[in-house]
Amino acid sequence: MAYLLGVVLFALAILISVSLHEAGHMLTAKAFGMKVTRYFVGFGPTLWSFRRGETEYGLKGIPLGGFCKIVGMTPQDDDVEPGDEKRAMWRYPVWKRTIVMSAGSITHFALALVTLWILAISAGLPNPAYPTTEEQARQEPAVVALSDCVVPDNTARACAPGDAASPAAQAQLRDGDRITSLNGLPINNYGQLLTTLRGLPPGSTATIGFVRDGQPGTATTTLAKTERPPLDDPKGAVGPVAALGVGLIPSTPTRVTYGPVGAFGATADFTGEMAVGTYHALQRIPQKVPALWTAITGGERDVDTPISVVGASRLGGEAVENNAWLVFFMLFVSLNFFIGVFNLLPLLPLDGGHIAIAWFERVRSWIYARLRRPDPGRVDYLKLMPFTYAVILIGGVFTLLTVTADVVNPITLFSR
Repeated sequence: MAYLLGVVLFALAILISVSLHEAGHMLTAKAFGMKVTRYFVGFGPTLWSFRRGETEYGLKGIPLGGFCKIVGMTPQDDDVEPGDEKRAMWRYPVWKRTIVMSAGSITHFALALVTLWILAISAGLPNPAYPTTEEQARQEPAVVALSDCVVPDNTARACAPGDAASPAAQAQLRDGDRITSLNGLPINNYGQLLTTLRGLPPGSTATIGFVRDGQPGTATTTLAKTERPPLDDPKGAVGPVAALGVGLIPSTPTRVTYGPVGAFGATADFTGEMAVGTYHALQRIPQKVPALWTAITGGERDVDTPISVVGASRLGGEAVENNAWLVFFMLFVSLNFFIGVFNLLPLLPLDGGHIAIAWFERVRSWIYARLRRPDPGRVDYLKLMPFTYAVILIGGVFTLLTVTADVVNPITLFSR
């Protein structure tokens, strides 16, 4: 029940975001005097509507987005009634059209930023000092988290019958103990612990020095055997090594909370990281298409493959089911930021495509004026229709792939 509630809540959050996107277009267009004839949430048959002034507002039967109709978006549009010619959108200055067309993405960015600011002062944002690479982790103090077992091969899986019990657990170590020595050799960080273990034969006896709650102690255990690649060559050939059955508990917290003022800076820093991550994610989209096809045809689903609204809603359901509300809201933030950036790509029919054409016209007119040549006028959108249809087709196929993958082989964040 909680899972279904989470799916519905996330889908509703997406619908509200898209509706506010269209409201951004509508409100800025009206503020500049453009004529907006329709604003609807959803698509398909009209369920309910009313008219206020010159605009019809309403709900439609398929809750998969929304739209607003601004009269005369292009010179080729035939929706301009007599007497409204001056209010056609394409006749307005390029800076006004830019604001109107970018208002949708700005709305998504605003939703993401406000949500991040609230999270920063309540649940906290990811700690920039938290170790995210193996090299950073090796510099951390050897504060350990006990494993239930030692997996004998170089795979990431749950414990199975026959796996050796964790030697550290058998030595009565506890989560949070800091290992300070191994067979008399000092251990100053987690990297030294790994290096020292590699110098010991599996099955040998190890004497462990540790600190617990400020008090030193010692324990003795028999090291287990596992398979690992060399520490200096993670992609090298695996071989038998000694294992203690522990992981690392970083000394820095995963999240940091801020005051109302400090949260602005933290939000800005995190947004910068998201911008870089989104840029790289967009670059990787073409190479992820084969991975999506592999997931659809029965292969393992790569967690780094793109997801659709269906996949995002399913992850939102998992988050609610596991009471991981921070994950829920971070998904909401990430999705809004990605949609905002994606919608500004200079491709028709995206808003960024209309903005790019408006500025192309402006620059071209400026150049022709300097050359004392007649203004070439507006771009003929009809000539761009084949390119527009190609973008729609590619986008439709990609959406179909992601939705199918999210249905038949979804990404999961939590074990169910």
